[in-house]
Amino acid sequence: MTPDPDTKTADLQRAFAMFNQVSAELTQAYEALQSRVASLTDELAVANGELRRQYQEKEALSERLSSLLDALPAGVVLLDATALVVAVNPAAMAMFGAEMVGQHWGDVARAHLEPTLTVGEWLIGDGRVSIAESALPSAGGKILLIHDVTAAHRMKTELERNQRLAAMGEMAASLAHQLRTPLAAALLYTSNLGQAGVPDEARARFSEKATGQLRRLERLIQDVLLFARGESIGHDVIEAGDLLAEAAQTVEPLMREHGLAFATVDACEGAKIVGSRKALFGALVNLLENAMQATPAGGKICLAGNRRGDLLAIGVRDSGPGVARETQVRIFEPFFTTKGQGTGLGLAIALGVARAHGGAIELFSEPGEGAEFVMTLPVGVSELESENHG
Repeated sequence: MTPDPDTKTADLQRAFAMFNQVSAELTQAYEALQSRVASLTDELAVANGELRRQYQEKEALSERLSSLLDALPAGVVLLDATALVVAVNPAAMAMFGAEMVGQHWGDVARAHLEPTLTVGEWLIGDGRVSIAESALPSAGGKILLIHDVTAAHRMKTELERNQRLAAMGEMAASLAHQLRTPLAAALLYTSNLGQAGVPDEARARFSEKATGQLRRLERLIQDVLLFARGESIGHDVIEAGDLLAEAAQTVEPLMREHGLAFATVDACEGAKIVGSRKALFGALVNLLENAMQATPAGGKICLAGNRRGDLLAIGVRDSGPGVARETQVRIFEPFFTTKGQGTGLGLAIALGVARAHGGAIELFSEPGEGAEFVMTLPVGVSELESENHG
């Protein structure tokens, strides 16, 4: 059967109409695509311009930071995750030498640094530096900031000396009084020795009393000299437990003689202190003797050492009458004493020794409930010091 011509014509017209519609839609889509491409091109140009601007700003900032690091008087050392030196500024290079780049920081520290009693401070040649470190979590390394504190340390030492001399000047009248009393007593006893007809027993008693007063004078003068010049601080490595045991062994006979119970508690956990063994021992004995003089017979004194992280706390606790509130504020003043035979310098010297070692002494007391003097000292070896000692 032959298709009707009118039907063919209608089909062709519909096909052309559909083609025209699709063509128009494609034209519109192409025009929209061209518009979108143009828009994206503009946005990309803007983004590229912003990136270039940010890059230029970062470059300028980097140059400014580089100039700042070059001009910074403090040393800056950059370490990677394995503690290798990867970058330094000129100040650090002047301290440690240009060859430090690429070396392990531990080797650099061993070659140039010596530890001091102050945490974070080190001797380098004839100078002294403080070193602070900051971790870099993203890279796993560290930044070391090194300041020259030579002048500041010298000024601090001079200030402490001037403070001691000022205290000596302010207390000169008190010192003269304290010297006069035992001297007058000694002169009185010795004058009796020259009198005729004095029995041998009385002569021996006068001699013993005069000798006792002269020894008191000698101790007073020694304490004054020690306070005036300050105890020299060394670099002894001291086992805290050994220091406690030595002090306890020294005072135990005196405790028994005064009828006091004495106990020692060692919880130092192997802590070590760097400093002067002689000075620390003397300060500890001063605290123990002070407690002994304040505690009546039948009382108890306890010497205890406790490790508290990076600090060692050495406490001397007694069961005496305690310290009055008005006395507590003056207890560490030079020449201040509530004892008839005291020089008033024992606690001042002990505090000076503790401070010289980077520590302190605190008094805890409630009237009628005894007293406890606690000396805190920095202990432990820092990471930098571990590297320095290998």
